[in-house]
Amino acid sequence: MQAALLIGLFGLVILASLAVAPRRASVEGFYDGAGAGGRAPGLWTLVLSQVTTWIFARSLMNAAILGYFYGAAGTLAYAAYYGSFLSGGFIVARLRGQDARSVQDWLSARFGGAGVTCYNVVIGLRLLSEVFANLIVVGLIFTAVLPEMASAGPLSIIIVAVLGLAYSAWGGLSAALRTDVMQMLVFLVVFAVALVALIASPGFSFGAIVTAQGTAGSYNGWVLLVVAFLQVFSYPAHDPVMMDRGFIADEKTTNASFLHAFWISTLCILAFGMFGIQASLVGAEYEGELIGTWAGMFPAWVFVALLVSLLVSALSTLDSALASAARLTVEELRLLPRTLNGGRIAMVAFMVGGAALTLWGNKALFDAVAVSGTASMFLTPVLIVGLVMNRVIALWAYIVAFAAAMLGAAAYFLRGNELVAAILPDGHKYEQLLAICVVVLVVGFAAVLAGARRPSGVASDA
Repeated sequence: MQAALLIGLFGLVILASLAVAPRRASVEGFYDGAGAGGRAPGLWTLVLSQVTTWIFARSLMNAAILGYFYGAAGTLAYAAYYGSFLSGGFIVARLRGQDARSVQDWLSARFGGAGVTCYNVVIGLRLLSEVFANLIVVGLIFTAVLPEMASAGPLSIIIVAVLGLAYSAWGGLSAALRTDVMQMLVFLVVFAVALVALIASPGFSFGAIVTAQGTAGSYNGWVLLVVAFLQVFSYPAHDPVMMDRGFIADEKTTNASFLHAFWISTLCILAFGMFGIQASLVGAEYEGELIGTWAGMFPAWVFVALLVSLLVSALSTLDSALASAARLTVEELRLLPRTLNGGRIAMVAFMVGGAALTLWGNKALFDAVAVSGTASMFLTPVLIVGLVMNRVIALWAYIVAFAAAMLGAAAYFLRGNELVAAILPDGHKYEQLLAICVVVLVVGFAAVLAGARRPSGVASDA
């Protein structure tokens, strides 16, 4: 019964997504998100698109899982990453103030092709990770609700990949924006129902939630919170989905959209984290990345509501990731012509790649999502010194900062390797991640400051 209801409700969401996608596609709408008559998206279209794109399935699961193991500190640590909307809004405003049309545009003017290539490598991996991370959650959900069907996980991944690609490839960014609004409204309604049921359940205590230590103690949750603060400035700059939406409307609308997206998404993440914290408080066993845990904790209709909210968030992120992948491939890398078919080919390539990695079944791929924040940290010294302080940075310094970040990300990803483990400090993986982040920032700032100078013709501050 649960499986039938879940499939039916999710099927309706997919049909609705296909229905609201633009009937007629244009090149401007596909790449720039322009609506009928070339109109830019309005405030709440941008807000809801930003929120539903960033509240992706893997993020919701991470918030709940961290809450289960590390209590309120774990969920708060993950919510801290949503401060990216504030730092991202600041970065976009600075870029637009310098007449840049994208992060790549700004980097190209200062570091040429080499600088842009380094950045594009990072965001290409980021987009690929978003595709497979969300498809993995889809597979986990249908494996849990259809245990008697051995192929439920792989089959659901393929079906969702094909259907998500169908409407995304038709309208590009304009389709993503329109469907994001509908999907976010569905998410809010369904999730609100589940949240009310949680709060009204016997034994729920908000005081117990905010003071919860988790099943593993709160210490590593606080460590991750420090990591989040170190990464939160650079994190949005390497997310093309967020950055793409920073240049498609006027400045006033854009600034307001980042502020509203911040508080809405943060509240959603904190609220979803309570489902994981509550599981730890009632002593539920960790099963199937909490999906199996929730099946035994909640009534069937609450369980289905949680899973529908996860599936909707996965779908909304997939279409936006594909739209950004098309823009990256066509407008930045220029590997394909700026046509509808050029963008569609790029989308197919990224979806096939992401689905293939997902079906491959290497669960270590989850780490690729976690380390993307580390890989992006070369941007922190570059943006602070170059964009905020308006210094000219030598290309060699940029490359050193980039290399340090990539080596740091690789070290965390390969921390189980004997040679890498010998270099890293003993301790929990988040303690190791904190140490890596500190080293990356120290090396990056040292190189960038050493290779920085004032623009010619600018007087000293004295």
